Amino acid sequence: QVQLVESGGGLVQAGGSLRLSCAASGRSFSNNAMGWFRQAPGKEREIVSVISGSGSVTYYGDSVKGRFTISRDDAKNTLYLQMNSLKPEDTAVYSCAADGRFSRTTVPRTPSVYDYWGQGTQVTVSS
Repeated sequence: QVQLVESGGGLVQAGGSLRLSCAASGRSFSNNAMGWFRQAPGKEREIVSVISGSGSVTYYGDSVKGRFTISRDDAKNTLYLQMNSLKPEDTAVYSCAADGRFSRTTVPRTPSVYDYWGQGTQVTVSS
């Protein structure tokens, strides 16, 4: 049974930092794109960042570019999102996702492409 479990969310003041983790189990995703998406109340799911299976290609949404950093540790089967300079508009439920297809270089941006999803972790940024 494949599982993605996020951790690291919480309440932080504007300007602060958080580091999210997504631990995968049940299979390896070392050759698969993985990403972070977020959804705020009343809004559509939004792409945050994606990293390729090789780790050499990344994509960031415009709203987080320069503030967030995605990374992966395939030995631990874990995906990370370092979030710095947080803003109140970053408040959302953050979910990690994994693409089930083998690919070392693609960074899919469409949520429907991803086959596996975590349950999400709440990030709240106070002003």
